[in-house]
Amino acid sequence: MNVATTARSADEPLIRAIGTIGLAAGIVNITIGAGIFRLPSSVAASLGTAAPLAYLVCAVAMGLIVFCIAQAGSRVSLTGGPYAYIAVALGPYAGFISGVLLWLLGTFASSAVATVFSASVGLLVPALSGPVASAATLSVALLFWSAVNIGGVAAGSRLNSIVTAAKLIPLLLIAVGGVFFVRADNLTWTTPTALDVARTSLLLVFAFAGIEVALMPSGEVKDPVRTVPRAIALAMIGITALYILLQVVAQGVLGAELARGTASPLADAAGASLGGWARAVLLAGASISTFGYLGGMTLSMPRMVYAFARDRFLPAVLATIHPRTRAPHVAIVVQSVLTLALALTGSFEKLAMLANICALAVYFGCAIAAWRLRTVSASVPSSGFASRFADIVPWLACAAILWLLTGVTRDEWFAFGGCVTLASILYAVSRRRSSPV
Repeated sequence: MNVATTARSADEPLIRAIGTIGLAAGIVNITIGAGIFRLPSSVAASLGTAAPLAYLVCAVAMGLIVFCIAQAGSRVSLTGGPYAYIAVALGPYAGFISGVLLWLLGTFASSAVATVFSASVGLLVPALSGPVASAATLSVALLFWSAVNIGGVAAGSRLNSIVTAAKLIPLLLIAVGGVFFVRADNLTWTTPTALDVARTSLLLVFAFAGIEVALMPSGEVKDPVRTVPRAIALAMIGITALYILLQVVAQGVLGAELARGTASPLADAAGASLGGWARAVLLAGASISTFGYLGGMTLSMPRMVYAFARDRFLPAVLATIHPRTRAPHVAIVVQSVLTLALALTGSFEKLAMLANICALAVYFGCAIAAWRLRTVSASVPSSGFASRFADIVPWLACAAILWLLTGVTRDEWFAFGGCVTLASILYAVSRRRSSPV
């Protein structure tokens, strides 16, 4: 059966009720998370007042990537997102490696956000600052989310939705209110090198990643061939405009202080412009947003560990199910301990960069999968933006990804290569074990 036909038939029972504005709003809600509370300082340290250029470059690259993911998704009806697209288009080995990279992406990202959470809480409550207190705060947070999720998936999902609902309010507060306190002399343009832009844009992938998740309900989108690209464009413009405004406000208010590595750049800008109450609001917003993110990842990432163990890639004990709640409690505990260990031993920038490298590798696979699926299956609808540009966008996305990866250091390449090598060994051992003698 044709892959495209399978995808369309699988979607027939669903009601197509999501329009352009609704889908764009979903993309914005999922994408704007914890990274933006910390990244303005890191970006300023690299590019200074030229930082908005990196946001624009990253937005264009991510737009191309997400378009490829949407194209692949229109031809594959299996659950699993990028993992499923790559497995169908490029085979089981590529699918397995992409699954491992998705898990690494989530693990490194969770640990990076965990450092932002502990830093925000420490600044909001000085008694909880310092290495020991930060470690204790983070341990309690992960213990809380582990207990909630061991209690069952429904409770974890419901509480996570409540916690993440308030993240946009403090960002809009500083984005709008801080404009009136910007000093023009803090925005004198500096000319960056192409390598600096590539490295910084690579770091910013952390702030844009997650867009593909919002495209999962594509079977409920009205006229997806037109709605999806329009929603992507609208959301990317809105997200990029907000990010650039936040960067400009932080730079314009703090000046050279922004590039000195502050752990709470937006909160510092809010305090300097609007007063101590605004700083407290931003710190609270960062704490709530990052706390909610940790809850969401504690809900989702252990399921990947469970799946790998179930499929005999990892020890069987990791696939153990709690007898009462039916939650993968061993995988939840192991994943939380790993997240805590990485957060306590790594910096935000290092962990975020490793997460981004894994993400771009998966995105590269999705771009190739989009091209491959288009060549082996009949086109989904034959009109609109998707039809006119679908042949060239995957290659533009691949070129953008390769350019971003020029910012990866040698040590980061070694770390990434080691992860892929270990995953390949696990795959080979598993295949040999399951092959008939």
